[in-house]
Amino acid sequence: MRKFSRFLSAMGVALAIIIAPAVSRAQIGVSVTIAPPALPVYVQPEIPAPGYLWTPGYWAWGEGGYYWVPGTWVEPPMIGVLWTPGYWGWADGVYIFHDGYWGPHIGFYGGINYGFGYTGAGYWGGHWVGGEFAYNRAVNNVNVNVVHNVYNTTVVNNGAARTSFNGGAGGVAAQPTAAEQQIAAAPHVPPTAAQAQHIETARATPGLYASANHGVPSVAATPRPGALTGPGVQAARAPGAARPPGGPAASAPGAARPAGGPVASANHAVARPPAATAAAPRPQAAVAGPRPEAVAPHPQAPAPQQHAEAPRPGGGHPEHH
Repeated sequence: MRKFSRFLSAMGVALAIIIAPAVSRAQIGVSVTIAPPALPVYVQPEIPAPGYLWTPGYWAWGEGGYYWVPGTWVEPPMIGVLWTPGYWGWADGVYIFHDGYWGPHIGFYGGINYGFGYTGAGYWGGHWVGGEFAYNRAVNNVNVNVVHNVYNTTVVNNGAARTSFNGGAGGVAAQPTAAEQQIAAAPHVPPTAAQAQHIETARATPGLYASANHGVPSVAATPRPGALTGPGVQAARAPGAARPPGGPAASAPGAARPAGGPVASANHAVARPPAATAAAPRPQAAVAGPRPEAVAPHPQAPAPQQHAEAPRPGGGHPEHH
């Protein structure tokens, strides 16, 4: 009966993707001649409710130049899908933005280490179990009194660069695997209306432009899309700055998270110590097909699986960049 239920869930995802507007992974949003700033360091807000998935923050381009789109927890468009982040890639003398999308598998996102389970290849922050999402507490800021479907698996993250683009001088040198190329050719589900509004809200906020914040946005991450003020909103901090006394851990790349505090990721997924409350099936990273070579630095992480029957979104409660 359980297998049949998973089969129906997988079929539902496949049908929804066929019906939904298809978005090619090769879709290009915008291209510019200026490289995007480094990814900022920030703490991931606590997940607002079960079922939300983490979408990493990134630099977008507007009339005033680059502006920061805060990382945020989002309700996915349907059960069983994962979020593949967008990324900037260098080609033919310009930086081209490749849009993010929803789908049953994680695709190529430039090898960018966005943190919170997005280590540059695949996703290690959680997975779907039937109609519920299980969260890896090692890279997600979850309150176990609210979210019960959790587990704890260390995510080894070699390399803490805050580079925000692929290719070109100083860019990440990752290339898509054969499996990721297949995913790129498949139909996808575009960002939700809430995500689109989140981007527009960021675009209309002067303080989020790099020209104003110099790469350290005052709103780096939010608990919900479009909520740039209020409880849970996290500001970025300058790399190397000391953590405020009693405040959440906003660690620079490679720094360890204080015991019991939220993980601070600077493109760095820091593992949280085993927790007695962790109680979900052992996680397996949501990665397309066979484990990508880029994930090789993660010998302690379980081998990734990406099946429509149990994809795995979810974010991290570490600090990002």
